Amino acid sequence: MLYWYTRLGTITVVETIFTQGRRGPELRPFATSAEVACRQCSEALQRAITDFGADGPCGDAAAKLREHDGIDVPVSTVRAITEHHGAVMRARQPQGTSWPEAAGVGRLIAELDGSMVPRVETAAAGAEEEPRDRRKTRQVSWTEARLCLVREPGSVTPRFGATMGSVEAAGDQLWECAVAAGAGTQTRVHGVGDGAPWIAEQVERTFGTHATYLVDFYHLCEYVAAAADVVASPGKAAWLQEQQTRLKTNRWPEVLDTLQPWVEPDHVAEPDAPVRACSRYISNRTTFLDYQGALAADLPIGRSAAKAPW
Repeated sequence: MLYWYTRLGTITVVETIFTQGRRGPELRPFATSAEVACRQCSEALQRAITDFGADGPCGDAAAKLREHDGIDVPVSTVRAITEHHGAVMRARQPQGTSWPEAAGVGRLIAELDGSMVPRVETAAAGAEEEPRDRRKTRQVSWTEARLCLVREPGSVTPRFGATMGSVEAAGDQLWECAVAAGAGTQTRVHGVGDGAPWIAEQVERTFGTHATYLVDFYHLCEYVAAAADVVASPGKAAWLQEQQTRLKTNRWPEVLDTLQPWVEPDHVAEPDAPVRACSRYISNRTTFLDYQGALAADLPIGRSAAKAPW
């Protein structure tokens, strides 16, 4: 009896098995031609398991499979399949691709960002006579996952990369995505991201003079919107629109001048000093505020998933 699991449920067939002699190897014509093995999952089911398993805890993935597809899959199977495909993806990632000799596409848009994700670690299985309950050794920590995206202007098929490693590893992923997207000796890269120093540094390290970097406009406006509660509380909307216009026309010094009389003293705690935070944020990133140039070149001034804070 041969059975395997699919998104349609469990499929069972009566299989004829041949042997060569009394102790010879088994021949399984159906399993070989159908490319299935007993108790394994079909490719379509593995894809669904991996999609859910990559989104969160394996226990939640098993529950989602039960809810969406009506399929009961053990948590251990979800974990094994998700980790297997993750390892395969990592092994296939190209490393250290050299600069292409071709001219490449004219322009690429590159984005980098980070997101904190929880990690659960347990003690290694010991050699004790009585196995230890590893659930009692769980420790939760937070690690930054760094994500990147590269695409041509107007393209709806970007190249993605991700790493749980260092900022340099994120820069390497960004480079590989750019090469896959068509980078070459004549390609200009338009980098967009928030004000985290490591992002601008990796764009410069990866592409050098081939790239420019722009602080995400909507991320910057979150600071300006917070300052507006102090500077222009009654007429916040009009004041915000005025500052946006100034920023989009590279008149950021005027924004700083407007903020200056309202900057909180140094003894005020950071959470209570939104004007000081906004002024400092702009002052420290003046080389990455060429919104006028980006708009003139029909390039984005915000990240793909960014939204205005108002």
